[in-house]
Amino acid sequence: MPKFQFFYDYQCPFCKKGYEALMDLLPDYPDAEIEWRPIELNPKPVANPVIQAFYIAQELGADLNVFHSTMFQKASIENQNVRSSKVLGDILEKILDKNKLLEMLESEKYASKKDENNDLAYENDDVWYLPAFRVPGSKEPRLDAKGGEGVTREALKEFLDKL
Repeated sequence: MPKFQFFYDYQCPFCKKGYEALMDLLPDYPDAEIEWRPIELNPKPVANPVIQAFYIAQELGADLNVFHSTMFQKASIENQNVRSSKVLGDILEKILDKNKLLEMLESEKYASKKDENNDLAYENDDVWYLPAFRVPGSKEPRLDAKGGEGVTREALKEFLDKL
């Protein structure tokens, strides 16, 4: 099964639902390889610490399912200020070493990932609504959320079946 990209924003409740549907379906697709692409629904000109925190968690070998679930809950449901490094440190201290996280956020090692992912989504892959699913280097299959609706579990299954 080819790799596919999942474009999402932790502050987007439709992305949370899309993530949950994806996690429900993944056991039926054991060879699926996901390229996680956190982006900003409303891009800002400064580095986004939550996007950086994802790449830090990935580098440090954290359980990404726990990371994603936590971030979607805290950002899109509880509306916590995930743009604050201090708040992120508090949210993620059970998943990541807090001091290491804050040190790596301060270094801005992954600061360019926000722009890289946003450019890929908005400039190259014609992503207009989130969540969105793409196959790198291919125009099909693709799955885009519908404005104000997100993606359905059935549409996501259909996308995965086409891989």
